[in-house]
Amino acid sequence: MRPSPGPAGTPAVTPDPAALRGERWWPVSTAIAAAALLHVALPAAYRLDPVWVVPVVMFTLLAVLIIGDPGRIDRQKTWLRVVTEAMIAFITASNLHAGVHLVVDILTNNKLFANNATGLLATGGVTWITNVIAFALWYWDLDRGGAAARAHRPHQKPVFVFPEMQHTTHAPADWVPHFADYLSLSFWTATAFSPTDVSAIKRWAKLLMMVEAATSLIVATLVIARAINILQ
Repeated sequence: MRPSPGPAGTPAVTPDPAALRGERWWPVSTAIAAAALLHVALPAAYRLDPVWVVPVVMFTLLAVLIIGDPGRIDRQKTWLRVVTEAMIAFITASNLHAGVHLVVDILTNNKLFANNATGLLATGGVTWITNVIAFALWYWDLDRGGAAARAHRPHQKPVFVFPEMQHTTHAPADWVPHFADYLSLSFWTATAFSPTDVSAIKRWAKLLMMVEAATSLIVATLVIARAINILQ
């Protein structure tokens, strides 16, 4: 890239390629905010108490990440990775709490949704969507060392191989997956219950996708079957 001209007597500044390749924060921030609000929308029996604890923790950790790595995501700091993974783990744990309670209530014929198929489907939908977001964040964070590492080393050996990486005639040579690509991967893994058009190269990544598909299958099957039983 051509250096940008500076004022007279000062050297020209060459933009950092990693800073230009780095992802913007808003897609990830939107997903995290959605997960926080979805948890608040759950019935009281499935939320972590007090009701404000999940959104406060999520938004605080997100603010720390944005302050620590402002602009595009391109700073490779160990503490930033630790905070990122702590936030994703918290989202996962809070949704696991809701999902386990939901499954137990369905299997034990809990009276919470005895005559409310709409409420049951809504609760199951919130849990399912949050699960998709959580796994998308895991894929996004674990592939090639995270977003900042991908900005600096875009051609490092990948964990997931996307179609754009194989069909180079239809994508730029320096194409790098962003959060939306991992969200799509997570959605289709949870929906199709089968391998998507994205290939997992590492065994642990295949196992992670299997866990997501199995979780989605269990929740969807039990919720839909119970709702149909209520409507009958």
